[in-house]
Amino acid sequence: MKFNDLGLHEKLALRCESLNFTEPTPIQKRAIPVILKGADLIGCAETGTGKTAAFLLPAIQKLTSRPAPGARVLVIAPTRELVSQIEDAYRQFAPKKLPCVSLIGGANMKRQCDALRRGASVLVATPGRLLDHVERGTVDLSNIEILVLDEADRMLDMGFLPAIRKVLARVPEKRQTLLFSATMSPSIRELARSVMNRPETVEVSRQNRTARTVKQIAYPVATASKTALLIDLLEKNSFERVIVFTRTKRGAERLAHILTARDMSAGEIHSDRSQPQRERALKDFRQGKTRVLVATDIAARGIDIDSVSHVINYDVPESPEDYVHRIGRTGRAGNLGEAITLVTPVEERSMRDIERLTEQKIERVVRPGFEQKPSFRPGFSGSVSGMPKKSSSFRPFRAGQTVG
Repeated sequence: MKFNDLGLHEKLALRCESLNFTEPTPIQKRAIPVILKGADLIGCAETGTGKTAAFLLPAIQKLTSRPAPGARVLVIAPTRELVSQIEDAYRQFAPKKLPCVSLIGGANMKRQCDALRRGASVLVATPGRLLDHVERGTVDLSNIEILVLDEADRMLDMGFLPAIRKVLARVPEKRQTLLFSATMSPSIRELARSVMNRPETVEVSRQNRTARTVKQIAYPVATASKTALLIDLLEKNSFERVIVFTRTKRGAERLAHILTARDMSAGEIHSDRSQPQRERALKDFRQGKTRVLVATDIAARGIDIDSVSHVINYDVPESPEDYVHRIGRTGRAGNLGEAITLVTPVEERSMRDIERLTEQKIERVVRPGFEQKPSFRPGFSGSVSGMPKKSSSFRPFRAGQTVG
């Protein structure tokens, strides 16, 4: 099947082929015809399966088929990195006569206002910065015809729901609403339906399933030995490109510092980093200048980086759904990948929650020298980082040495 078999115009289909997108993915095959006919849509698929193109291509066709002034497509995404990625994808497919403006926090507000004044057919935004512009009166949402909520489970989660409600009050009631995500609980699905008009559901794989191309393994480890185990894995294996996930920005900063001190090329992404710093870290990682990217869950959703060989969960995520998104950074587009999780005794319950959600038993492997033992000792804080909370020094140590 080709893209023009889905109802896309020949010019747009040829553009896909010129970018080496020769055959649509399952989510694209099923979602594009639904969007082209104007129906609201809830789209669920594994990460790395082409959801971005699934909503961008029909949106571009609608824009070109009936020219009109003003911003007519609004895409809202949870992170700055995902917004930038969607904007880049849009520019690949769309003609220059249909400009796109991204609205993200941490970027220059004046430049965004100038770009908005020049005109935009498509807006891609994070919720907070979009509301900033709405309240300033610098963005006009009265002509929006298509509203896309990418990573919908997070977008409609409690943290973003108030912002989304405010945006919904500003866009026309008569619109097409599209929600895309890899995971969506029944309660969130019901909430999505409350803001949509008889949506059709496209589900190309059972929700909350991890990609079959990702091998999953868990290493039981004492809390105090977790950092030493991470270093042992990175130093003794030829992992090509690794994302290490932590629960906290402090933990990400600490690990990046330790890895750099041990002459491992490592970057970091978390909310304390400025936008230029985050963009530089991603660019260096994509280009192979750094081998390891240490990140909080800000990088777990939607970030598409080619050839990530391994994802390492230094901390087990609090939400089982976040596990699915994290390990979805590897094994993308049919490539093989490996997901490694370091599990302390206090994190075993979270691992069982993950296994219940995914309906998969994750193999436990004991690495010699890092057997899971009670980590409590007098004066130890029990921090999931594996270090006493009072410690502020970073010093290299040998693989296998107990931390703290």
